[in-house]
Amino acid sequence: MAKDGTKGQTRDHSGGGDPARSLALLWRDQKRPARSGRRDLSVDRIVAAAIEVADADGVLALSMRRVADSLGVGTMSLYTYVPGKAELIDLMLDTVYAETDKPEHVPGGWRARLEQVAKENWALFHRHPWMLQLGITRPPLGPNVMVKYDYELRAIADIGLSEVEMDTVLNLVVGHAENTARRALDARQVQKDTGLTDVEWWQANGQALAALVDFASYPMAAAVGEAVGAAYGSAYDAAHNFDFGLQRILDGVEALLSTRETPTGD
Repeated sequence: MAKDGTKGQTRDHSGGGDPARSLALLWRDQKRPARSGRRDLSVDRIVAAAIEVADADGVLALSMRRVADSLGVGTMSLYTYVPGKAELIDLMLDTVYAETDKPEHVPGGWRARLEQVAKENWALFHRHPWMLQLGITRPPLGPNVMVKYDYELRAIADIGLSEVEMDTVLNLVVGHAENTARRALDARQVQKDTGLTDVEWWQANGQALAALVDFASYPMAAAVGEAVGAAYGSAYDAAHNFDFGLQRILDGVEALLSTRETPTGD
């Protein structure tokens, strides 16, 4: 039962498991073998299988039983390694966060570095759409999360921002990548569900809409909608909005820095 009293499935989120168990697994000694259990199983194998399930069918399809089936073992075998789904989700997130590229040198100064951060997160969300189905306001406090956060903050270190401002700027950039990726993946799913591209959908509905609506009464909406449709073949282009929005965020950071006496660095 949801909090509003309606029936429905509770949304999965990170940080929902037993904190001590999650942290022990996230920071486990990779070289130390499990004290008991099957020799053909390990935490890493279970996490990899869970990611494959989620990549294919989403978080709603993820369960300990589904992961066990994919590994060809009994469900109870997994609990020797992972206490439950909540802790497994933390492990999955920390694992995929390690995928973002972290080059030591990015030519072009802080703007180029933040662009690189944004594009890596955009790509990560596209590789693992299930991440967008999770609540991640309480991130798994694992080693890969820490490495990723530390690296991304260094993109804007020593340019004139306070520590709080650095965190806020990073949240703006990553949040923008997340939101536009979600729109892109939603559009992909709608096309898959309906069997129609955006162009085909507008063609199917355009004549019916024109028969009902006097577009002369909405000249601005008509003009802008026609221009966007001609440019992208749909009412929304996620890639364009990602690029355009990112540049405006960076412009805003640059405007803030221009009010400071501290040099912005290279």
